[in-house]
Amino acid sequence: MKLCSPVDRLCVTLAAIAVSGASLAQAPLNYPARTVRIVVGFAPGGGTDVMARLLAQKMTESTGQSFIVENRPGAGSNIGTDYVAKATPDGYTLLMAIGSLAINVSLYSKLPYDAVKDFSPIGLAAVTPNCIAVHPSLPVKSMRELIALAKARPGEVAYASAGSGTPVHLSMELFRSMAGIKLLHVPYNGSGPATTAALAGQVPVLPNTLPITLPHARSGKLRMLGVTSAQRSQLAPEVPTIAEAAGLPGYEANVWYGLLAPAGTPPAIINKLNAEIERLLQQREMRERMVSLGFEPLRDTPAAFGELIKSDIQKWGKVVRESGAKAD
Repeated sequence: MKLCSPVDRLCVTLAAIAVSGASLAQAPLNYPARTVRIVVGFAPGGGTDVMARLLAQKMTESTGQSFIVENRPGAGSNIGTDYVAKATPDGYTLLMAIGSLAINVSLYSKLPYDAVKDFSPIGLAAVTPNCIAVHPSLPVKSMRELIALAKARPGEVAYASAGSGTPVHLSMELFRSMAGIKLLHVPYNGSGPATTAALAGQVPVLPNTLPITLPHARSGKLRMLGVTSAQRSQLAPEVPTIAEAAGLPGYEANVWYGLLAPAGTPPAIINKLNAEIERLLQQREMRERMVSLGFEPLRDTPAAFGELIKSDIQKWGKVVRESGAKAD
């Protein structure tokens, strides 16, 4: 038997490494080969959980492999987010992220993960616009009238929110800043108590998610003044955007939903998952189901999604600093 020289052994080793690398590159051809977990940083039943379960169900049906949702709530979604950040980057542990990922960077003084460096963006799936509504007893019927009232009574017009630092709170702070007005913030422990207070007229102004507010507006219990999206929402096309209704070009404050993977996940897996999201969102049944749940389908490339996260960190960081909101 001919023995390999040290040089030969080195060549064999390098060849093995090359084969291993090639195998990794080819891995997406049979991905997924086992169960994929989609981690949600919130308790079951919320919008993020609903969106994750809808995607998991459809991906299970289309790939033949199980996509399951794993709830890891706590610390404003930071527990679940950190778990995914430290997971093996093989495509089998994903994060259903929402816009608060960008907000938390400024809201929390210390985070155990980096919202940009520790993740590989996969793509957006949907957005949910917020809205601003008022109790019928408040003598305003438009965003411009609300601004006029706030200027006439600086710091007296109160609004209820789901809590300090929540997306709806900061969407209102962005509006307040751009409109140049002073409002009184009344934080509650969740959107339920805030909505109850607004319905009772205890706090006359309510920024909230559109799906929750819409039934109350259509029953006449609240008056909807505007939606926070850049374009009118297909959920309520009769309601103007805040940008147009208040004369504030550039105002936008959606809650987006998208999938992230741990940094270092092979690009081919990222692209395969992004293509699957695009395929699902092109299905009429899927789009109609999402709209019925209050989501507006929206997808993007991994690169564009990554840029959105970076720009939102800058955007909401300014709002957080100006509002003084802190979570710890």
